[in-house]
Amino acid sequence: MAKLLYRVGRFAFEKRRLVVLLWVGLLAALAIGAASAPPAPPDTFSIPGTESQQAFDLLEQRFPGTKSDGAQARIVFVAPEGQQIGSDANKAVVERIVADVASGAQVKGVLDPFQTGAVSKNGSTAYATVSYGATSDNLTDATKTALTDAMHTGESAGVTVEIGGSALQAKPEMAGATEAIGIAIAAVVLMITFGAFAAAGLPLITALIGIGVGIAAIVAIGMSTTTTTLAMMLGLAVGIDYALFIVSRYRTERAEGYSAAEAAGRAVGTAGSAVVFAGLTVVIALAGLAVVGIPALTKMGLAAAGTVAVAVTIALTLLPALLGFFQNAVLPKASRKARGGRDNPPAHKAPAGKPGMGTRWARFVVRRPVAVLVIGLVGMGALALPMTSLELGMPGDEAQPTSTTQRRAYDALAEGFGPGFNGPLTVALDVKGVRDPRAAVEQATSTLAATKGVVSVSPAMFNQAGDAAMVTVVPATGPSTTATKDLVHTLRGEASDLQTATGATMLVTGTTAMNIDVSQKMADALLPYLAVVVGLAILLLMVVFRSIAVPIKAALGFLLSVGAAFGVIVAVFQWGWLADLIGVHQTGPVMSMMPIFLIGVVFGLAMDYEVFLVTRMREAFAHGETAHEAIVTGFRHSGRVVVAAAAIMIAVFAGFIGGGEPMIKMMGLGLAAAVFFDAFIVRMTLVPAVLALLGDKAWWLPEWLARILPNVDVEGESLNRHEAVEPERELESVRA
Repeated sequence: MAKLLYRVGRFAFEKRRLVVLLWVGLLAALAIGAASAPPAPPDTFSIPGTESQQAFDLLEQRFPGTKSDGAQARIVFVAPEGQQIGSDANKAVVERIVADVASGAQVKGVLDPFQTGAVSKNGSTAYATVSYGATSDNLTDATKTALTDAMHTGESAGVTVEIGGSALQAKPEMAGATEAIGIAIAAVVLMITFGAFAAAGLPLITALIGIGVGIAAIVAIGMSTTTTTLAMMLGLAVGIDYALFIVSRYRTERAEGYSAAEAAGRAVGTAGSAVVFAGLTVVIALAGLAVVGIPALTKMGLAAAGTVAVAVTIALTLLPALLGFFQNAVLPKASRKARGGRDNPPAHKAPAGKPGMGTRWARFVVRRPVAVLVIGLVGMGALALPMTSLELGMPGDEAQPTSTTQRRAYDALAEGFGPGFNGPLTVALDVKGVRDPRAAVEQATSTLAATKGVVSVSPAMFNQAGDAAMVTVVPATGPSTTATKDLVHTLRGEASDLQTATGATMLVTGTTAMNIDVSQKMADALLPYLAVVVGLAILLLMVVFRSIAVPIKAALGFLLSVGAAFGVIVAVFQWGWLADLIGVHQTGPVMSMMPIFLIGVVFGLAMDYEVFLVTRMREAFAHGETAHEAIVTGFRHSGRVVVAAAAIMIAVFAGFIGGGEPMIKMMGLGLAAAVFFDAFIVRMTLVPAVLALLGDKAWWLPEWLARILPNVDVEGESLNRHEAVEPERELESVRA
């Protein structure tokens, strides 16, 4: 592989104008395709194989026309202290607001609270439900302004008006600002790392082009914009990482005396090999999201995997082409001065300077591996302890800051109608083929009403054919509580007795029940997902490092990082530790999709750092250094690059902690913590300690396995055996 990639890098360098033109043409073509592509169909969230999904499918089939993909708003009215919302003055305010909202162009219908009986028992609170003919993303400013105007109208009349539902959900515009901040931080870190504007700029340029190609392709093929979120985040992360690694290797090769073209080829042949296998581990982690069995997650994973593949390809082709235009500009300032500003100066060896921080740290760890390993393991274990209390759920408006109208609407409804009102359960009854359908439904309704934890059961609504019915059950507890989860399981347990007695099938669904099913499905998928992803990665790393111990150690280190990150998330978002510091207003269960996302993203980045750092150790060991010397050499060449890459990612992810959405805060904190733990504690501390203790045994591979595994030559040994440094005059023909 090293020889093949060497030829790719050398070709891209020498034919740089052609390569750049091809990438720019591809980006332009995909951009035109994305701009002319028809709008993607609205996202539909389904969880095949769950009772909630079966019930939704049944209701959609038996109650045609009742399903609406449009946004909804719930306008909550609260009377002044000591007054009734139904008094003449307050009722007139409510009716005026309802009429104003109903006149909107996108409104399909409004349910007046006084006509539907949507008034609390104490008479202080009422609500009106508004249905729209468009999704929340497609609602016009005029439509949303009508809702905010309703709040002002009520305020001026003394009636508190709050808005819940999906209509006022903000579009994820914060991501764009966060990415801009992340790119700015990345530029600063790259500038500090390389000390040259060109060297700092090339990783950013190639990463942005990679994101552009990936996102344009996703939109052009008709995938929804929500699938681009993970692709954009990871495309930026790995795009910078991969380019940073190759540029760093190019600078090293130039310092060793190689010409610009030869250095570009060797950088792609050696560092590029590590990039290929690092990219493959990320692709495995993302494609592995299909194991969960949720189509939306599978699409997101595949879209992100495609963007990562684009980032790898750009790093191997476009980056060496751009190096051809900035052959000396990417080098350190002192080196450029020594070369007198010439494009292709005589090769020279870089003088050996005093050991850097990475070298000194590696020597410290190698001298005291046992103490470092014990302290690191104890610390990571302590951080991971809160993970034993991990609870998964789908936080809703109750997790929003109290400054939002959605949260205030939630609290007003909970106070006026009870905490369970915000999370009603929908029960679908299939009575097709039942001898007495109405008697069966009545028995089911009575059973539901008599169940402990149920506050009320609505009258059954039959479909036109009379072979299905639907009832609404209001629990006594809030939607994200353990008691409501237990109630759902209890109701489902009663279904078998009902079917035995009447022949009717009872299925429990609704947003609350679906959230419970999603959480359960995610929890059930964690171990299979880990087994598939980690197992495949161990096999891949075994090919890369030709070792048994190194891949297993890499996987165990990743599990430590994830465990510690989960511990931090539980401590902050469930227990409330330091919650005020980062703006967490309400503790509760961890978002059910968080563990899968965190595992997938962090696994890919962790294996990046592992491959970048340990391949230089493997390369030094293969070239004759002792096991301990190889550890120090690996840190001398790659330690600074790994630190820079990790610092960039931590800064990017930490930027999300400042967002208003609790789920965004959770993702930002979890990813930033996981990258910190993995890069600085696991890869930079525990890995060299373990390798120092293992010595030569770290690189042991049974002879029979060595014959089976392909030798991909990641360390570039074949390039050294066929080394041929070209005279500088041969580069005259390829000068810019």
